[in-house]
Amino acid sequence: MEAEPVPPIPNQPTAEAVITVEGLVKRYRGAAANAVDGVSFDVAPGEFFALLGPNGAGKTTTISVLTTTLLPTSGSVLVAGHDVARDAAAVRRAAGIIFQSPSLDLNLTAEENVRFHAVLYGLAPMRPTFALMPAGYKARVHELAEVLGIREAVFHPVRTFSGGMKRKLEILRSLIHRPRILFLDEPTTGLDPSSRRSLWQYLETVRQDGGTTMVLTTHYLEEAEKADRICIITHGRVVSLGTPARVKADLVQNYLLVDAADRAALKAELSRSGMAFSGDGPLRLDTPAADVHRVLRAIETPLHLVQTHTPTLEDAYLEIVERPAAPDGAGPPAPLPAGGESEAAA
Repeated sequence: MEAEPVPPIPNQPTAEAVITVEGLVKRYRGAAANAVDGVSFDVAPGEFFALLGPNGAGKTTTISVLTTTLLPTSGSVLVAGHDVARDAAAVRRAAGIIFQSPSLDLNLTAEENVRFHAVLYGLAPMRPTFALMPAGYKARVHELAEVLGIREAVFHPVRTFSGGMKRKLEILRSLIHRPRILFLDEPTTGLDPSSRRSLWQYLETVRQDGGTTMVLTTHYLEEAEKADRICIITHGRVVSLGTPARVKADLVQNYLLVDAADRAALKAELSRSGMAFSGDGPLRLDTPAADVHRVLRAIETPLHLVQTHTPTLEDAYLEIVERPAAPDGAGPPAPLPAGGESEAAA
């Protein structure tokens, strides 16, 4: 039984984009293939956009280009209206970045790391002590440190911090200047569940109150479920782009598992009724969620097993990344079915 078609929707966000990536290519010197191979997408102001992919897929390279730590080989990349290659300084002023790898000075206190960051962004003049810094800066440090659970340690040397505390400090530092765009490269790595929840609650407040655009890479797919749109990259190319619901609908069908004591009779009835099924038992019927009750009412053979399966983002993600590459091993997986936002961008 075929799933109902999902109506196509535009491939770009409805508002004027704050990030525009067109035909981005990045090839490292001496590499046999492009690390990023023709990636294109837009991100709207205030959007929560997730960039997903397995290790080596090209997502970290893409983020590195967006944050000006790598130059593109070709293509066009605009962040907050500024070209990443020609106006990197303006891009950095508009963005906050939480890198995947730590970038803290271990010989300074946590607050001193934040203070130098604030001065570099022009938020406040440099003062030799925290007490002499402007009241607004001090209030902001205390606010963020409280949210992230490191208020008692904010004046301690970073070299005494655990890995999780260092991660929290990097998050605090990235938010100190209230960035227009926040790049989150695996932001919750090393955080305990309570800290992860507190961080996401705060980030949602930042987004709602300040209209901050968030671009996330993560291996925690439940975090990406909250995104407005997700972009899945593998083998350097975009293979799926759309809302989490659309990506799931395009890739993984709802299905129904049924079984009966007289399985032969059940198979015969389904065949007579034209209901396609698979498996030897339980039997799988690919059925849209809206049709489940109608299908069950139509089955006369007594059933002793009925299970419905609604796809998760993890199901869709694994469907994509486990798809075999092209025969030569160099290309991306076979493209997704045409329709809507989940079209290959290559």
